[in-house]
Amino acid sequence: MTKPSFRQWLWYNLGGRLPDDMQDWVLHDLTGPGADARYLMRWTIPVLPLLLLFLLVPGPLWVSILMMIYILIPLIYFTIALDYVYRRFRMQEHGLDPMLISRTHRGARKEREEYKRDYGHE
Repeated sequence: MTKPSFRQWLWYNLGGRLPDDMQDWVLHDLTGPGADARYLMRWTIPVLPLLLLFLLVPGPLWVSILMMIYILIPLIYFTIALDYVYRRFRMQEHGLDPMLISRTHRGARKEREEYKRDYGHE
């Protein structure tokens, strides 16, 4: 599996397409362990410096913190809600089968059901 250089990785995280010889890495990135967490970080980390600018607003500190929270909570909510759609789009963009995302979700659901059946709780 060919890993991208820092420049390619940055381009990929900004929405660019990687060369075809890196499709294995893209597949692992979008469907492998931790794919959901990586996706969430890709959307929240770039926004954090902008949110810190609220600390420069004159007034009590709690007002600045609340303004950051009021933006961060919907951002995280919609990022999680669109995770499946975005990862399927990225798979299609790189010429991979977007149904692989569905299969990984089904696999996780099956593992949960087996665990629940075997141990009786979640």
